[in-house]
Amino acid sequence: MKKSCVLLFQLYLLAAAAFAQSGRPTTFPDGTKIPAWFSDTSKIDLKILGKQFVITEHGVSQDSNTVQTAAIQRVIDRANEQGGGVIVIPKGTFLSGALFFRPKTHLYVAKGAVLKGSDKITDYPMMASRMEGQNLDYFPALVNAYGVNGFTISGKGIIDGNGLNYWKAFWQRRKENPNCTNLEVSRPRLVFIWKSNDVQVQDVTLQNSGFWTSHYYQCNNIKILNVRITAPHEPVKAPSTDAIDLDVCSNVLVKGCYLAVNDDAIALKGGKGPYADTDPGNGANTNIIIEDTHFGFCHAALTCGSEAIHNKNVVMRNCHIENAMRVLWLKMRPDTPQKYEFISVENVDGYAYSLIYVKPWKQFFDLKGRKDVPLSYSDHISLKNIKLRCEVFFDVSPGEYDKLSKFNFENLDITAKNTAYDKSVVNDFTLTNVKVNEKMIR
Repeated sequence: MKKSCVLLFQLYLLAAAAFAQSGRPTTFPDGTKIPAWFSDTSKIDLKILGKQFVITEHGVSQDSNTVQTAAIQRVIDRANEQGGGVIVIPKGTFLSGALFFRPKTHLYVAKGAVLKGSDKITDYPMMASRMEGQNLDYFPALVNAYGVNGFTISGKGIIDGNGLNYWKAFWQRRKENPNCTNLEVSRPRLVFIWKSNDVQVQDVTLQNSGFWTSHYYQCNNIKILNVRITAPHEPVKAPSTDAIDLDVCSNVLVKGCYLAVNDDAIALKGGKGPYADTDPGNGANTNIIIEDTHFGFCHAALTCGSEAIHNKNVVMRNCHIENAMRVLWLKMRPDTPQKYEFISVENVDGYAYSLIYVKPWKQFFDLKGRKDVPLSYSDHISLKNIKLRCEVFFDVSPGEYDKLSKFNFENLDITAKNTAYDKSVVNDFTLTNVKVNEKMIR
């Protein structure tokens, strides 16, 4: 018995050493252990999702020009009534408005299949929803899952938002009124998942969303694996098409994805406004790992905010940046109490306009009558093992009510046109083996 215990302990040590040597830390930035759940990247097999409801075998036609929302929804409801199953979109193009998945139902988009959103906003009936850090009535997404634990989206097909007309309407409105808000032009998201745990999205392509591409609100245990998310930044810019918006979520793994959109690739949301931290609909994002992901054009690879109150234990590692405007963007909202802490970006290479960008975010600033200005904090921010070409190395200029502390830059090899940096804007700023244009800085 004693020998068996010793052997098991030795095997444990070997496994732990192998994991550590792989370059993937075993703890979150605050020192807590990363659960084994994050290491399990096994894919969901179609065969285990229950009965397959192929939509064309249940009253949905192959007509790619007809909006078939009601027919597809009947298939989802039938699957739910029969105890669950997977809704299969077969090869072909199927046009639809808002679809609502029920408990124990799943979505599978086969290779060669396109689930395409209607470009008529009337096909997305307004209802209770969440947008830009507010609970409000708004348009649902093309694919919606509210309270569907274990929900999965899989397959190698495409979910297409058909967003061109929405984009054109937005830019026309912005031309008429440069101060118009994002919500003034009616636009649907592509995927909205709310109050659903143990969610997995894998292998699909999400493209051309009218608004945010995928939005997860009040969800726990989300895996987004090998998903391709795109929206153009030219010739027509696809406005506010964030690839992944995490909004009051915990335990999230984004792995092996390709993200290229005309806004933030991954944005951590959670609420906005001078009393946002007292609203029960708001909250923190915690324990987020983004790894082995390729970023094309985007406003930032990883953004905290702008509608965020608390983000903690966020790791972006082993990623390639192709053409981001920023690698890490900390949006400091002067009308919202915020705390961004224990955020680590490590083992990253490529090109971005700025490595790190920290400045006040004043768009649509509104203290709603509050006399004092809430404080915002960013601390325990770590950039490590990064080789990057950029225009601006250190784009950090906090506002009067922003408190930055405990920044750590380690093993950076940066080529930049603007090499200036000001350590005084951060309380307790450590630079270790940081090289900018072949010159060590301290």
